[in-house]
Amino acid sequence: MSPLANATLLGFLQGSTEFLPVSSSGHVSLAALVFQLETAGPALNATLSAGVLLAMLLVLWQRVAPLTREAALGIVQPRRFTSTAGGRDALVVVIASLPTALLEWLLAAPAARFAGSPTALGFGFLLTTLVLLGTRWIKFGEMPSLSAWGAFALGVAQGVTALPGISRSGVTIALALWLGVRKDRAFELAMLVSMPSIVRAALSGLFNMPNHSSTATVLTVGAAVAFASGTAALLVLRKAVLAGRFAWFALWVGPLALATLAMAKAWPVR
Repeated sequence: MSPLANATLLGFLQGSTEFLPVSSSGHVSLAALVFQLETAGPALNATLSAGVLLAMLLVLWQRVAPLTREAALGIVQPRRFTSTAGGRDALVVVIASLPTALLEWLLAAPAARFAGSPTALGFGFLLTTLVLLGTRWIKFGEMPSLSAWGAFALGVAQGVTALPGISRSGVTIALALWLGVRKDRAFELAMLVSMPSIVRAALSGLFNMPNHSSTATVLTVGAAVAFASGTAALLVLRKAVLAGRFAWFALWVGPLALATLAMAKAWPVR
């Protein structure tokens, strides 16, 4: 596969599965195993993450703008973190980011190892399926936000999704719904708490960017595809959550989990 085609496919996978509750890491790892797809290096990974981040900023700008403003003002006026909607969102993101960052660091080595194991990927997809199906029995609440403990729990859940096959959006939206947050806010909070991780990924390859024009073209195309597919995925996900159809994504992840586990039996990977 040519570098341009590889970047286009990775951009589509990253953009669409980053937000849909199907696990982007699981899909990219599975595609690498089955189709020998070349995974993104530091530079491409950074630009794909940047495209995904831009999609999030576009769709969630009405929440991101007040969050950013109140977080800045809260440095000198801490009461804003509890007295304003944007400040409360910022506080949830800050609290959730602490356990997420720690778990992502602790799980980095096993996550890299599991990415090459169809068995591990299959069980990750299976866990995502069970989480999605579990939302079918939720009595939807009306809470507009999360408590400090709820934000911490959301951060722990997000950190666990560093393991491939476990969907970040699937786990965080489901947990927010289980904690009684109303559907629109569950979607928004789950997306907002994921932003620091996406920013870290975007910055990780910043100093590894090559200067060749051909490579720059590949990076640009990958980022553009990630942005377009990420924007579409966010709009689809928001509509599904608001309509109470979040569990329907299990119709994709469930069969994928079984197929991946079957592949592990028929085609063991060393």
